[in-house]
Amino acid sequence: MPDLQGLRPIARRLPPVVTQVGERAVRASVVPAGFIRYWRDRRAYGRLPGAEPLRLRDAFPQLGDRLATSPFDQHYFYQDVWAARHVASLAPARHVDVGSRVDYVGFLTAVTDVTFVDIRPLQSDLDRLESIAGSVLAMPFDDQTVQSLSCLHVAEHIGLGRYGDPLDPHGTRRAAAELQRVLAPGGTLFFSLPVGAPRVCFNAHRIHDPRDVVRMFDELTLAEFSGVDDQGAFRRDRALMELVGSRYACGMFRFVRRPTGALDG
Repeated sequence: MPDLQGLRPIARRLPPVVTQVGERAVRASVVPAGFIRYWRDRRAYGRLPGAEPLRLRDAFPQLGDRLATSPFDQHYFYQDVWAARHVASLAPARHVDVGSRVDYVGFLTAVTDVTFVDIRPLQSDLDRLESIAGSVLAMPFDDQTVQSLSCLHVAEHIGLGRYGDPLDPHGTRRAAAELQRVLAPGGTLFFSLPVGAPRVCFNAHRIHDPRDVVRMFDELTLAEFSGVDDQGAFRRDRALMELVGSRYACGMFRFVRRPTGALDG
């Protein structure tokens, strides 16, 4: 076991639960196995022919990557793929996204021009990407003018103050109303958020009953409901009731606004 005094420069780079190895009072039994393995690998590497000198001030321990499979967040991975495939199939002249993951927004530029609206605008020089400072509560578009629109895992945060937005118990509903306002006749909205037993996990997010989400978009037609259940399984074309009462599922809603003059049925 290495001298703990000498490990303090490394420990400062570790998560809080691990930084305790920099204190002499800590017992060896609480030092994570990954850190012990790191130190053994470091010493072994330094003894290899041609190895460059290793300085403690350059140490950057990565202790959580020895896994049997690649980890991923089921909500974000599946929703991004789900929405991106739809956008690619529709091939709009321009797609507008409001506040979704920037990786998803960037990938969409492979298939179309993208306008990204967020209270924290994206500072990038990527071709085919326009970033606009704006809010999902007051979007810079006229009524019914956006043909292709997405807002993924965003609306559940609105009104909780997490991102500096005003506190508002009706934040999700106000966001839904604004998305509905700008969607053009014949247009498509890709919308996702946590669904299940309704509750507020302040100040992280809300969970909504999927049936309530549909009611928020009373001018639009639900064309598809897909989602990820509590076990992390993604499936297309689910029934809304499948995710009612879930602990923390992800509902993916594809809404359309009927073209002007279209008849029901």
